Amino acid sequence: MSYLTLEVEIDHGRVLPKGAETLPEKASGLLTILDPTPPHQLRPIGLAKGQFTVPDDFNAPLPEELLRSFEGK
Repeated sequence: MSYLTLEVEIDHGRVLPKGAETLPEKASGLLTILDPTPPHQLRPIGLAKGQFTVPDDFNAPLPEELLRSFEGK
């Protein structure tokens, strides 16, 4: 079995190769459509203001027991 990867466009339900490659006359396979991601919207600053407080020891080193568990020990 061999695989063929082509960059294509779909126009009104028709699959058209984007490059100089030609599609085979007859074939079967799977079609995966890569959907472009929507434009990323920025989250507003202060979205969760007042909903939690950062503890004073937030940047303190983790306990040895917890560090060992991350290392699989």
